[in-house]
Amino acid sequence: MRYLSTTASQRAEMLRAIGVADVETLIERIPSKARLGRDLALPAALAEGDLIAHLRGLADQNADADRFVSYLGGGAYDHYIPSPVNHMLLRGEFFTAYTPYQPEASQGTLRSIYEYQTMICELTGMDVTNASLYDGGSALAEAALMAHSTTERDQIVISGALSPLARQVVETYCEGPRLPLKIVPWAEGVTDLDALRKTVSGKTACVMVQYPNFFGCLEDLDQVAAIAHERGALLVVSVDPVALALLRPPGEAGADIVVGEGQGLGNHLNFGGPYLGLFSCRKELIRRMPGRLVGATVDKDGKRGFVLTLQTREQHIRREKATSNICTNVALVALAATIHTALLGREGLRRAATLSTAKAHYAAERLGRVPGVSPRFATPFFKEFALRLPKNSGTVLRALRRRRILGGVPLAQFDRRLKDSILVAVTERRTRAEIDAYAEALASAVA
Repeated sequence: MRYLSTTASQRAEMLRAIGVADVETLIERIPSKARLGRDLALPAALAEGDLIAHLRGLADQNADADRFVSYLGGGAYDHYIPSPVNHMLLRGEFFTAYTPYQPEASQGTLRSIYEYQTMICELTGMDVTNASLYDGGSALAEAALMAHSTTERDQIVISGALSPLARQVVETYCEGPRLPLKIVPWAEGVTDLDALRKTVSGKTACVMVQYPNFFGCLEDLDQVAAIAHERGALLVVSVDPVALALLRPPGEAGADIVVGEGQGLGNHLNFGGPYLGLFSCRKELIRRMPGRLVGATVDKDGKRGFVLTLQTREQHIRREKATSNICTNVALVALAATIHTALLGREGLRRAATLSTAKAHYAAERLGRVPGVSPRFATPFFKEFALRLPKNSGTVLRALRRRRILGGVPLAQFDRRLKDSILVAVTERRTRAEIDAYAEALASAVA
């Protein structure tokens, strides 16, 4: 852009400075077939009003969760968000706040983060929670590195029923320290425990499972914990925090580290982000935990206050002593989760989880009555389930979109064995009428 905005003499001077005669010489290594070969076909400039109308027309072509009925899941969910969440979140003292380096001037921010940490500890059943990470995938990857540094073992064992997208993040993080990953196959939608027993060894730093897992199915955490701990490995559990309002906390099942994606707690889908990485652990592991932690203390007069503590990151201490290069937290997104959870309360969050699972089971039964359609697994599930279709899943989903229904996530992109299956998520927002309409549209699409 800078080059195009200059005069001819300025462009000639720039070319001379880098030692080429003309632009063609500069780009000669780019194959001719990769070049446009003509001027850009740009329309004439529009007046502001016309431009806004044009952009609105383009935006109206998007299939968003406000105008379409969404059954998408796989890590991001269309949960109900009370209007006070955004109202409070966008207040200037929160929306414009920066990292609370000066505790005396940041007590409000620190207090809200402390409340967030407390709430996540209660949900997960763990001793300590950090001030949040970027998203569920990076939290899972940080857990792998933490397990490696804690146990001084080099092998990471991951369930094949864990989100393939999060698994890719773990693979990327583990490339640097060259930590080998062992993927345990799934059977009937959950981790194959026999295969897990054969895989975990004295070299295993941690076993990673998801609860509920990527297919929405419920893993036997007690069995997985027993297998991991028998060989001295840590158990890392990736969770859906909404599910934990109804299900047994992983901390009670023997989890050592609990991570997860917090988007379902008061955060909109937002085209895929920013999201919220949950990270909790047992108190014995606190000094290996990445990120930052807000603690409660008292001042010289005995008044309660809040401070950043255990900032084991390279921005605050020597790099070789840092537990992670995570340099901040998504405080605004964590605040949304805090406000949302406080507004709903224990019973409200439980109600949202109960409605989600009840409606998901109704949807699975209703959709399963469509000729040729059947549940992919018989394993108990929370709010998400896999459906087997009699026709190409891409064709079916396109037909549903024409009926303004986002029918689910095609599983063929993750596993060839599931090329005939889709992943359907049902939250408390879906109504019986919407589910019945989905069933009718699905029957038409597969007929």
